[in-house]
Amino acid sequence: MTTDLSSKQLACFAARVVDDKKATDTLVIEVGPILAVVEYFVITSAANRRLVRSLADEVEGRIREETGRSPLRVEGAREQQWVLIDYGDIVIHVFSDETRSFYEIERLYRDAPFIPWELETVATEQA
Repeated sequence: MTTDLSSKQLACFAARVVDDKKATDTLVIEVGPILAVVEYFVITSAANRRLVRSLADEVEGRIREETGRSPLRVEGAREQQWVLIDYGDIVIHVFSDETRSFYEIERLYRDAPFIPWELETVATEQA
């Protein structure tokens, strides 16, 4: 069974998935008003390369399972330093801790709304 989620719900769902798998410092940022080509960024970190890959695989699999959607593209999976999973309306960034510290991507969007993803529920979770 698949669920049709809004962009915000999908971003928050992705944040919860990686959080459950030991990701750290997970953020959901509404970047749509700034970028106009994507609605939300999910940004998260992992302590090592193996965990970066594991988080990327888990979120991709769980989104496919929940919604039937596959990403438009995945970049960086081989290097396992910064995996970008692009769904069109949301982009998930899974960073190694060092790479995230270097790029500080969330600093670029500090004026955009940060979404309290822990509070956002998906309709199927409420049932």
